[in-house]
Amino acid sequence: MDAQLTELLTGYGDIAGIWFDGIWDRRDADWRLRRTYDLIHKLRPAAMVGNNHHMVPFAGEDFQMFEKDLPGKNTAGFNAESKIGDLPLETCETINGAWGYNSEDHNFKSTQQLIHYVAKAAGNNANFLLNIGPKPDGTIQDEFRTRLTEMGTWLSKNGESIYGTRGGPITPRPWGVTTQKGNKTYVHVLDWEDELLALPVLPKVVKKAALLGGRPVKLQSVDGGLLVHLPKADRDPIDTVVVLES
Repeated sequence: MDAQLTELLTGYGDIAGIWFDGIWDRRDADWRLRRTYDLIHKLRPAAMVGNNHHMVPFAGEDFQMFEKDLPGKNTAGFNAESKIGDLPLETCETINGAWGYNSEDHNFKSTQQLIHYVAKAAGNNANFLLNIGPKPDGTIQDEFRTRLTEMGTWLSKNGESIYGTRGGPITPRPWGVTTQKGNKTYVHVLDWEDELLALPVLPKVVKKAALLGGRPVKLQSVDGGLLVHLPKADRDPIDTVVVLES
């Protein structure tokens, strides 16, 4: 394997990262991980190394991934030992249930579900890797193309609240998540029917509040936090993003 990695890392131009998948099938084997990781970093110092082993990160890994789950969660049953470490985080998911092409798997996640996952990943301070399994002829099936196009349309309008952000000052809640960048906090309201949303006290005083790319939002200070007014007429059917500027 090290000889194959050497060939890949030296014969195909710049390599941005190596994404391993395994170990979970033979937990007790001597995988010599540090030797392999040192080889990668020697040949490509800037290449990121990650390993989908479903455990706490090992020395030499550059980011920690969670398969089919947000960081720290274990709804898929893969991540019982995947305690969040100190590395940058990634969550990886599929559009239906399969990583590869499966003509019989029609359990497609909706565009709304996928956009919610994008927002939740960012709100959990993680990168989101969305898998695409090509068909045998190399093309992408229509169901995937449609969802990717619709996600791209949403991100073209709302990407400011996702790209280049980190998890926000409010930890993930049942109603949604927050992200932050510079002096802006983005409140992603994903599941909330009422016109008032209560937020806890924020680290910095909010000087301005508005819908992303839209009209001002009314804030009301109360004991213990803020009330955000969200008239139903101003809601986005997928993700209502409120920008709080400090």
